[in-house]
Amino acid sequence: MTTENPAPLDRFTVNRLGHHGDGVVDGPFFAPRTLPGEVIEARISDKYLTDIRIVEPSSDRVSPPCRHFRSCGGCQLQHASDSFVASWKEDIVRSALAANDLTADFLPISISPPRSRRRATLAARRTKKGAMVGLHARASDVIVAIPDCHLFHPDLMKALPVAEALATAGASRKHNLAVATTLSGSGLDIAVSNGKPLDGPLRLELAALADRHDLARLSWDDEVIVTRAPPEQVFGGVVVIPPSGAFLQATREGEDALSADVRRIVGGTHRVVDLFAGCGTFALALARDVSVHAVEGNAAMTAALDAGWRKASGLKAVTCETRDLFRRPLLPDELDRFDAVVLDPPRAGASAHIAEICASSVPLIAYVSCNPVTFAKDARQLVDHGYHLDGIRVVDQFRWSSHVEIVAAFRRT
Repeated sequence: MTTENPAPLDRFTVNRLGHHGDGVVDGPFFAPRTLPGEVIEARISDKYLTDIRIVEPSSDRVSPPCRHFRSCGGCQLQHASDSFVASWKEDIVRSALAANDLTADFLPISISPPRSRRRATLAARRTKKGAMVGLHARASDVIVAIPDCHLFHPDLMKALPVAEALATAGASRKHNLAVATTLSGSGLDIAVSNGKPLDGPLRLELAALADRHDLARLSWDDEVIVTRAPPEQVFGGVVVIPPSGAFLQATREGEDALSADVRRIVGGTHRVVDLFAGCGTFALALARDVSVHAVEGNAAMTAALDAGWRKASGLKAVTCETRDLFRRPLLPDELDRFDAVVLDPPRAGASAHIAEICASSVPLIAYVSCNPVTFAKDARQLVDHGYHLDGIRVVDQFRWSSHVEIVAAFRRT
């Protein structure tokens, strides 16, 4: 019996990194965990290179700090120096702006430190011998255990045995649990999806599990099983109890950087509207200095924001409105009542809102974005209607990933 010898390796030079952090060579083909300028040998497999061997490494290549890097899909860029990653993320934004004939002055990048992630969604699967918990491997349903993760805050790592117990109790053998875990002031706040249907025995088992692991709150497929302690978050010094699974900035350091810039941009105004306000990340921080009208599509988040404001002291007025901002953006006559707009839309951007803002007389915008492409398109429209892009900062709270966040000021000239 004979076996075929594998095809010989071909030689390539990495030209650049794509937006997902993979090296790109002529073809184009994508080469994971490579850097621009590196000479590599590899085999072609569809659009990707496999069996990659680094022949001539880049001076920006470093040893990955985490032993899980090669197998885990949670990070894409641990093999690159911090300075390279910072420059690359800023260049992503510059390229998006350039594609829309725009330039901007960049403020120094803000980078969250290792082991600072305070929220994450773990994958958990029941097995014959117990359960497997971790993050997915790259482009795969395979779960990789991460006992020495360099992303998670040490207190978030305590969710690993909790997720294992949850999978043992309530996962099917066919589907992974998604265990969304958030650090709160009272402990872990966990929301599980894709679990078995709730019945009496499972409900009792989950409640007992929450007691054993000292959880603040446990939810199962959108139903709160138990709240043992209010899962508090603090926005601008104000205590808020978000609904289960509510959005939260990934790191405290990232939130502080974004909030500081938003406050700086709208400083000196008197009345601000905060669109996509969530539970009050920016609205409550701003309320130390200005009156805020907070608009959010999720009624539970709006209620949490309002309750936090009512229990706080020393704040300016904060009014709340629950409104489907995708179907009903604020109109120019509504916007004209405000001195500034804070805009923090989802990845799809805010094109409908931008059109209404352009038709209004609002002089100032603080724009927070998690998508440089949609941000740049919106920026082009704003500039075409008399706004000046007055400084931009990249905030890197998804360390070692290809994810980029932005905070920028637009002033009407």
